[in-house]
Amino acid sequence: MNVGRDTQSAIYRAGAQGGMPVVPASWEALEAAAHRAMSPAAWAYVAGSSGAEVTAANNRAAFDAVHLVPRVLRDVSTRDLSVELFGHRYPSPVLAAPVGVLELVHPDADLAIAAAARALGIPYVLSSQASVPMETVATSMDGSPHWFQLYWSSNDELVESFVSRAERTGAQAIVVTLDTHMLGWRPRDLDVAYLPFIRAQGIAQYTSDPVFARLVSERLAAPPAAGPKPRITPTTIRTLVEMSRNHPGRFGSNLRSPAPRAAVETFLDVFSRPSLTWNDLAFLRGRTTLPILLKGIQHPDDASLALDYGVDGIVVSNHAGRQIDGAIGSFAALPAIADRVNGRMPVLLDSGVRSGSDVAKALARGANAVLVGRPYVYGMAVAGAAGAEAVLRNIIAEFDLVLGLSGHRSASELGPDSLA
Repeated sequence: MNVGRDTQSAIYRAGAQGGMPVVPASWEALEAAAHRAMSPAAWAYVAGSSGAEVTAANNRAAFDAVHLVPRVLRDVSTRDLSVELFGHRYPSPVLAAPVGVLELVHPDADLAIAAAARALGIPYVLSSQASVPMETVATSMDGSPHWFQLYWSSNDELVESFVSRAERTGAQAIVVTLDTHMLGWRPRDLDVAYLPFIRAQGIAQYTSDPVFARLVSERLAAPPAAGPKPRITPTTIRTLVEMSRNHPGRFGSNLRSPAPRAAVETFLDVFSRPSLTWNDLAFLRGRTTLPILLKGIQHPDDASLALDYGVDGIVVSNHAGRQIDGAIGSFAALPAIADRVNGRMPVLLDSGVRSGSDVAKALARGANAVLVGRPYVYGMAVAGAAGAEAVLRNIIAEFDLVLGLSGHRSASELGPDSLA
């Protein structure tokens, strides 16, 4: 496999005929282009992190503090980037991370990243906070690998329904996100007073679910709650229009119906479950045969507990710095967790991955694969599905070149002695 050489060659050959790359190759230029392409509210939501954004900075500082140590005079003329996870062989150790509310970035939303992942043959982890129902996204992928990310609702029937639907779509794993049982303090969103879910954005998995539909019907049938009515302002009207546009059904009918607002209120009631504990995992294990991964592990003791409770894999993640300010960088947390797991289950890394070099460092430090989120979102903002695909392809291509230039022929050859 020569992904790096082939990708470079395609770009340079196109350039000789006046063609330019779909998206910038450098992180700084990509970020700037995405910023220009997004609305202020979308940029705040996608680019922002919690508090003073120290955790987001720590994610990058952890990568920058560790260095690859190349070896030479080794035959690296062909390289194997593939990895095996849960009985499936994937062409590279890069997965498309779950990212919610992609309609803020591009009209094609989840369908755009699904198309990009399909083109590359890499797994896409469908988000609970999607803008397109999982069935529609899975159908568009036409058998290409996908996983499903679960936010554990306060309603267990809804959890069971989500998991059952994910299984029927052909998902190959369930990824339970543990660090968002409450929304972190995000100043960029607070400063523009914008939460997309209140406008019925990013709740398509819910409004397409039969259990959620029943909960909404029960709310509509109940006596109106006491309390002051919302003040009618131009912004109130715009919000109601957005709710109606984003809710399933005809826009005109939705405008005259209380259902869109009831759906939003129901979502806000059931979205999270702060009372979730290790003992609750048995409920999920009893309702799916799919591999279960826990996303949000940062402490070695939690990795040990994951093993004790029969979890199939973990994702070392701090939600890209969006939840707790001043937390350890995910890459910094990885070595102790990988050592504790000691190969007994796959360990994936999320948060802060920007380049192929980062992928190589993560694998050398004990990760089996990485999840990439913000980079492909920025690519999508610039050029839709083609932009997301180009960003992910660039990361994989750079990883291939870094692998060979550092004297390795496969992802499995990377280890602690590859780093300083």
